[in-house]
Amino acid sequence: GLAAWAPPPGARPAGAAPLAHGEVLPNGIVLLVAERPAVPIVAVRVLTRAGAAFDPDDQAGLANLTGAVLTRGTAKRTGPEIDSAIEFVGGSLEAAAGRDSLTVALAVQKKDFSLGLDLLSEIVLSPTFPAAEVARKVTEIQAAIQRSNEDPGTLATRALSRLVYPGHPYGRPVEGTRESVARLTRDDVVKFYGRHARPDATVVAVVGAVTVDEARREIVARLGSWARPSDPPPSIAPPTTAMTPREETIKRELTQSTLMFGRRAVRQTDPDYFPLSVASYVLGGGSASRLYTRVREESGLAYAVHSWVSPARYGAAFAVSAQTRTAEAPKVVAMIREELARMTREQVSNRELSLAKQYLIGSFPFRLDTSSKVADFLAAVEDQGLGLDYADRYKERIGRVTAKDVQDVAAKYFPPASFSLVTVGEIK
Repeated sequence: GLAAWAPPPGARPAGAAPLAHGEVLPNGIVLLVAERPAVPIVAVRVLTRAGAAFDPDDQAGLANLTGAVLTRGTAKRTGPEIDSAIEFVGGSLEAAAGRDSLTVALAVQKKDFSLGLDLLSEIVLSPTFPAAEVARKVTEIQAAIQRSNEDPGTLATRALSRLVYPGHPYGRPVEGTRESVARLTRDDVVKFYGRHARPDATVVAVVGAVTVDEARREIVARLGSWARPSDPPPSIAPPTTAMTPREETIKRELTQSTLMFGRRAVRQTDPDYFPLSVASYVLGGGSASRLYTRVREESGLAYAVHSWVSPARYGAAFAVSAQTRTAEAPKVVAMIREELARMTREQVSNRELSLAKQYLIGSFPFRLDTSSKVADFLAAVEDQGLGLDYADRYKERIGRVTAKDVQDVAAKYFPPASFSLVTVGEIK
């Protein structure tokens, strides 16, 4: 998946070099470089396959904790020393883990590239995970989980993930639970990082005023000695357990209820993904969508209603959510089911189809207006196995979607009975 990737036509003069060069270094790191000579900021992303999907069953929240303490000390410097070194040159350096991966993100001026990479490579190769910092982050994360338990949207999302991905790591919250995080130790963090952060499961993206040769030289000088283990990197199986549609209610004394429907869907490597994105936009993508028009504008029944596809590396989901007055919740549930069913039965209008395609192509999620966004984009498409031509391919594929394609995917993914439903609120 290392074809040179180019931005949309018109974004650069004809004949200019492609935006990114890709190669695999001897120790297995995939290096991606986008030369942007006019941009004085250099952005670097080191993405390694060490996300929450790899948390052991009884250690939910371990990847998240690891990301939170990664920059808090290295063999050479304490966390505060790292902070002051990067702040002194007006740069930024941070780490965080998501569902699939752990990312270290650096942004510095070109003149401080060398210093930035020194700090970055120390963090990647020799983090010390000081015990006091681990304990402090555990407390912080627990407090954040406690606060999020007051948020109906978060409660609904967590419950729905469990229903959509039974027995799969995606069914667990990235941040873990208060109980699971309380059990985590510095030893767990050291072991997790040692096992999952490895060069042959890592993408390094460098974007800004650097040449390919310079980027390669600087990265190899610092990360080239990172040894590749002899065993293959751990991997996660896609969800295999069939999802049995269920309904769950989380009781809260609230004047409004949060409704969330969800089921499994497909990721960007499946041809269905593109018509499904269009179908989702027509159904609940914006203020012109069917759900918004019917539930909010015509009936005045919901404060918010929308649908979306959420793809990740090891699986994907499709969801519809709404917030409404508790008394109206049953009516809104019925309307959402009716609109899902209607899309399986009849083709969308030409106007709806073209509005959806225009929006999706025009607002392609990876607007490439900063070095950091380009670096995030490159690291993500490489990690997800989408190929560096994904932006062009996305636009082309969305552009080809027909009304019949939309109805065909709706028939597969929108039957109302195939969804689980979570309701957060008081049931009257």
